Amino acid sequence: QVQLVESGGGLVQPGGSLRLSCAASGIGFNTYTMGWYRQAPGTQRELVAAVTSGGTTNYADSVKGRFTISRDDAKKTVYLQMNSLKPEDTAVYYCNGRHWRYSAYSYWGQGTQVTVSS
Repeated sequence: QVQLVESGGGLVQPGGSLRLSCAASGIGFNTYTMGWYRQAPGTQRELVAAVTSGGTTNYADSVKGRFTISRDDAKKTVYLQMNSLKPEDTAVYYCNGRHWRYSAYSYWGQGTQVTVSS
């Protein structure tokens, strides 16, 4: 059974930081591209950042220089360090794992709420 379990969301003031974690089980973690997506009310889910099994990263333009994605294959965990948070970063953040070759093998976590507000 595949599980992706996110943690680390919460309420933070503008300019603050949060670190999200996503622990995976039931997949060959080191063969999966891991990504973080987010969805605000009334909007489509969008890619925030992703890291391939080889360590290549990509980011949405809106978070470049503020967010950092990383992975620990031994722990089967992917992280999203979020700094200089803005109110527009408020959303539910979802973890995704997608097999590097067989994209049909794609799994989602349940999501964690991030709220940036004073």
